[in-house]
Amino acid sequence: MVKLTLYGLDPSPPVRAVKLTLAALNLSYEYVNVNILGREQLSAAYLEKNPQHTVPTLEDDGHFIWDSHAIIAYLVSKYADTDTLYPKDLLQRAVVDQRLHFESGVVFANALRAITKPVLFFKQTKVPKERYDAIIDVYDFAETFLKGQDYIAGNHLTIADFSLVTSITSLVAFVDLDPVKYGNITAWIKRLEELPYYEEANAKGARQFVSVIKNTSFTFEN
Repeated sequence: MVKLTLYGLDPSPPVRAVKLTLAALNLSYEYVNVNILGREQLSAAYLEKNPQHTVPTLEDDGHFIWDSHAIIAYLVSKYADTDTLYPKDLLQRAVVDQRLHFESGVVFANALRAITKPVLFFKQTKVPKERYDAIIDVYDFAETFLKGQDYIAGNHLTIADFSLVTSITSLVAFVDLDPVKYGNITAWIKRLEELPYYEEANAKGARQFVSVIKNTSFTFEN
């Protein structure tokens, strides 16, 4: 019997990417909320599970894996009945991997985390204009990736969609997504919203994240 435990919190985009994957695979799991603002991730008990003190962390039969990209690839590789979400074909997998690296190295590192950490944890209200520009770059790239196809890595749903949609639906807390300029992204999000598990796994937490950020009253510096 599969025994999975996910450590995280719903507003976290990477946690939501894992929740989407677990839901798509119809895997049951225990969910342990980690109070990040209360610094529970720095407790000795948590550091034994994940010395990088990040969320999400997945426990599978006593083994611990962290970083959402590693987790979602692992889950599909181990538990999926087919390779649709993470293709075994090397070329198709390379495209999915590229989108995952794009999310981790560009979207999350340069845009989402680079703004969220100072605003939320260090209470900074002035955000450098370059971070606004970084979000626009993310939107522009994603719009291009989606040109002529239904999903971020092709014409079928993959874990790359789960990873990117959680971040993009969080970035709107900082910069609105123009539905006219970014028609491909808008249609893509609506397509994902039709998934029966999307509301619980992503939308609810995304609304929480946006609400928290909006309450900080941050502004971009010119």
